[in-house]
Amino acid sequence: MSTPETGSGVATELAPAKINLFLHVTGNRADGYHLLDSLAVFAGVADRLSFAPADTLTLDLTGPFGAALAAEPDNLVLRAARLLAEATGQQARGGLTLEKNLPVASGIGGGSADAAAALRLLCRMWQVQPDTATMARIASALGADVPVCLSDRPRRMGGVGEHLTPAPGLPACGLLLVNPGVPLATAAVFRARDPGFSPEASLPRAWSTAEAMAADLAALSNDLEPAAMRLVPDIRDLLHAISETEGCLLARMSGSGATCFGLFASPTEPLTPRVRWTGRNGGAGAAHWPRHRSGVFSLYARRVPTYHPLIPRGGRWGVAKW
Repeated sequence: MSTPETGSGVATELAPAKINLFLHVTGNRADGYHLLDSLAVFAGVADRLSFAPADTLTLDLTGPFGAALAAEPDNLVLRAARLLAEATGQQARGGLTLEKNLPVASGIGGGSADAAAALRLLCRMWQVQPDTATMARIASALGADVPVCLSDRPRRMGGVGEHLTPAPGLPACGLLLVNPGVPLATAAVFRARDPGFSPEASLPRAWSTAEAMAADLAALSNDLEPAAMRLVPDIRDLLHAISETEGCLLARMSGSGATCFGLFASPTEPLTPRVRWTGRNGGAGAAHWPRHRSGVFSLYARRVPTYHPLIPRGGRWGVAKW
């Protein structure tokens, strides 16, 4: 779970990246929303939401990807705050600052994680404790990924994302995240998806090793991958490059893309992974991760030969949440 932070009178909540280890589209609801079956986990890399006392509700955006949200008239964080205030009879107050470390429209639930972090943080700061049903209603109203991001722990997702059940027991492993630097809208990927549906997956109660987990996950899929690769061909090249990295057990896209992940056998493997690929629009280069003791290795890779890591403020790597 994310750990609340305080300091200098400012309270802080982390909004960790959500990773879909598999994602099956299992059907449609009558209202057109797609039904899903997915196993979601959370990485150590995260956005950071801070609260300071204020007479009105405000939101400042900082961080490497804050500018991408500046044009939004009503950020999910503000919507979450207003819905919580309405449900609890509070006046919506507080100076919020969102340090945006996660790429926007990248398949790792950044906006949903931010909304969920706002709900957790404001419940503390406003000293309110809505019941489970109220919180679930607010989360579902904000988006399909917000309920699982609110839980902030590994979960099996069903329905349109609102049906959450415990995940199988997960082994220690290494997780590498790479984004090709291309935003990809979820709606566009669903529109481009091939017809047909997948069955719900059969998962064990627990996996004893990363190798066993990777073998079972390899028999499943992310049903949105083919459509996403047609929209952003670099995803195909990136997945191939990750899969060719020494020690990689599984390479897959998360959510609707374009972030991809590689699964490795232990939290310290690979010690010095390197991914090389040539982008279809001329970008080329090599990305490499220095040695870390963390269970999560994350990188945001631009489509030109320039790379910088997704590291929370202060240079601290997160730890895998299982």
